[in-house]
Amino acid sequence: MLQDVSQRGYEVADFAEIIGVPCPCGTARRAFGDVVDFPGTIHVTEISAAARLHYHKRLTETYYFLECAPDAQLQLDEELIDVHPGMCVMIRPGTRHRAVGKMKVLIVVLPKFDSEDEWFD
Repeated sequence: MLQDVSQRGYEVADFAEIIGVPCPCGTARRAFGDVVDFPGTIHVTEISAAARLHYHKRLTETYYFLECAPDAQLQLDEELIDVHPGMCVMIRPGTRHRAVGKMKVLIVVLPKFDSEDEWFD
């Protein structure tokens, strides 16, 4: 017997099929935003060299670096830290942040991503 999709115990996202959208960092592919019982969203973001400094009032973002240029950095408020593949950084609400250099990042956003919660100075 086939299981009703609404009763399924899992969800699948194929990032190759998700259309990228512009974001302050570059291009984001966002998954699970429409899944009611999942508290967050998962993004794969291709970050350009010209990322914009921004912050969130409600959202916590966790960046897991998949690919990075050798000189890649993350600005967190006034501090610049070097980043590399395999590294993970959790960014609390209110922390101004931006990527410096080219990179590909898996981002876990809690609660669900909301474009109304992107703030610029």
